[in-house]
Amino acid sequence: MREKQNSAEYQETKQHGSRLFPFNIYPCTIPLDFPVVSLHWHKEMELIYVKKGKGQIQLETENYEGNPGDIFVVTPGTLHSIHRIKGYAMEYENIIFEMDFLGEGAADLCAGEFLVPLASGRLLPPACIRKGEEHYEALKRCLVQMEELCEKKEKGYELGVKAAVLQMIFLLIRKYPSIEEISSPDRERLKEVLQEIGEKINQSLNVSDMAKFCGLSESHFMRWFKKMTGDSFASYVNDRRLANAAEALRRTDDKILSVSQDAGFTNLSNFNRQFKKRYGITPKEYRKVSKF
Repeated sequence: MREKQNSAEYQETKQHGSRLFPFNIYPCTIPLDFPVVSLHWHKEMELIYVKKGKGQIQLETENYEGNPGDIFVVTPGTLHSIHRIKGYAMEYENIIFEMDFLGEGAADLCAGEFLVPLASGRLLPPACIRKGEEHYEALKRCLVQMEELCEKKEKGYELGVKAAVLQMIFLLIRKYPSIEEISSPDRERLKEVLQEIGEKINQSLNVSDMAKFCGLSESHFMRWFKKMTGDSFASYVNDRRLANAAEALRRTDDKILSVSQDAGFTNLSNFNRQFKKRYGITPKEYRKVSKF
């Protein structure tokens, strides 16, 4: 395996919100918007608020069935994924914000005691919070306030959003006053593997090369990857490529051949077949119904 890199290297680079207001709410549906959100992590904090239906949500190595009303707290650096449950769709709101949004860089007690530890994954655990649990109703009110403020965008709404987020973090600290260390050699190795996959997603990726990258035999690597992600290596890579292609189809006017090649598919007919198998429609049809 290559020499260990800074763990922040493999992360989503998408800008959430604007540079001066790095906060955004994305309404999403699995599998209509995308068939799966593959296992990944990022430096931003994320909240997943399930509205309708059901789906499977993984936080680190724990799998949960997401149902209406469930609130999932994805702290910075948390490995997480979202999968559909056969026969169901899941509508949810994806709330993502950068820690700078809360004043992580300020030289005061709140930043030093709470925001900096939160950004490094040392303050709160990833969590699933359900109806009836302590602080659930108050946490839900914070989410509803964020939604309403961002919908109306009245003067000063940014202050209201920031206040709601800080109130939510306060409630989470009350609910989870201590945290167990979740870092482990396997977890750090997985982050490096996911980084390597992300960097080479549009190139040839095979078990042999990744096993060498980890210093493992092929059979050991395949068992380890399945244990850590709940998915086979080939299936994981295919899902990530399809997700990248789906986003490109929604957001660009690039030719479908180019989209497939940029996503790592070497054969257009295979891409079309894999895409339809996963989404139920062809790439061309998908672009027509989902482009925005």
